[in-house]
Amino acid sequence: MLHARDRQLDGLRTVAVSAVLYGHFFAADGSHWGHIGVRLFFVLSGFLITRLLLEARSTARYEPGTAIRSFYIRRALRIFPPYFAVLSFVWLINLEQARGSIKWHALYLSNFWYALRDEWTPWVLCHTWSLSIEEQFYVVWPLVILLAPRRWLKPICIALIACSLAYRFYWPFTGTPSLARDLLPPASMDALVAGALLALHRERSQTLPQWMRLSSVPLLLASAVLMWLKPVPLSPVLAWMNWIGLEVFPLIPLAALVGYCSSGLRGTPGRLLELSPMTAVGRVSYGVYLFHPIVLSFVISAQPWIPLNVSEQGFGRLIVATTGTLIVASISWLVFEKPLNQLKRYFPYVPEPGWRPFRLSASRKIRRTAL
Repeated sequence: MLHARDRQLDGLRTVAVSAVLYGHFFAADGSHWGHIGVRLFFVLSGFLITRLLLEARSTARYEPGTAIRSFYIRRALRIFPPYFAVLSFVWLINLEQARGSIKWHALYLSNFWYALRDEWTPWVLCHTWSLSIEEQFYVVWPLVILLAPRRWLKPICIALIACSLAYRFYWPFTGTPSLARDLLPPASMDALVAGALLALHRERSQTLPQWMRLSSVPLLLASAVLMWLKPVPLSPVLAWMNWIGLEVFPLIPLAALVGYCSSGLRGTPGRLLELSPMTAVGRVSYGVYLFHPIVLSFVISAQPWIPLNVSEQGFGRLIVATTGTLIVASISWLVFEKPLNQLKRYFPYVPEPGWRPFRLSASRKIRRTAL
């Protein structure tokens, strides 16, 4: 049975994917709601992956090669099958004329495809930019956590967050905004690495730093004000400041939220996150995120047979497309993803003693360590 903290993190995944669905299905200008949901996913991913790797590294039987190999195999089992199934389906029927860009998505370079073109075409695969960012992160980050000296890990995280923030402050000097400012890897490293930094802090203390607890509410309020101002016509300078604020201000509240849930959030919010529907949707949230534009494409095509208005953002699209997405994601999880996911037990980060072909004596271990 899952601990309360893990159930709450599943519930938090539901919050993240709900923000994405709300932004893509309902809100008239919902791009930033979807972006906030993705940023929460990034913080969660950075935290969970780093926590797993640190736990493996802290065990007596830790072997870097085994841990790294197991990480990549386990990630492949979880991520690749549904992802490439979707790409194959889109290519086969050439959904929304997306066949020409499939090779970019297959190489997890979707973010570069859209950044170079500076347009969301094909839109049916536009959400894969964030999956590409995560995969690019997964290629490098295990090597950092498992191989770098432990005393370097925190400075590395702080330096990466600083570089990501500097990248954002560079963009106002470039002139016209472009998709590259949001889609290239530096634009998301702060969220992913903030989650990793939280996992490093969790090794020493279950209590969040005081500066984080004190700043979260003011930054959350500032983010809400900027969200309210977003549809208001602004001068170019104020629009840039609004964009930077909406990128930077929510980061600490999101990291604090993950931190509270990772230790077990108390009271009504914690109980809500642990409700069965919340944890159930959280478990299939990857599928929900992966399938939702595909489902939307078919829902829009079926408008003549649907009594609600699904051709535009609004309540009808939210109800119909969300229901369809949850059905597809649930079927995919039960029939396809869950059986494959269970294979991960054959690839532990730290092998059990019985799995070794032979065990080294104490003297041989000492000699091997000395080498």
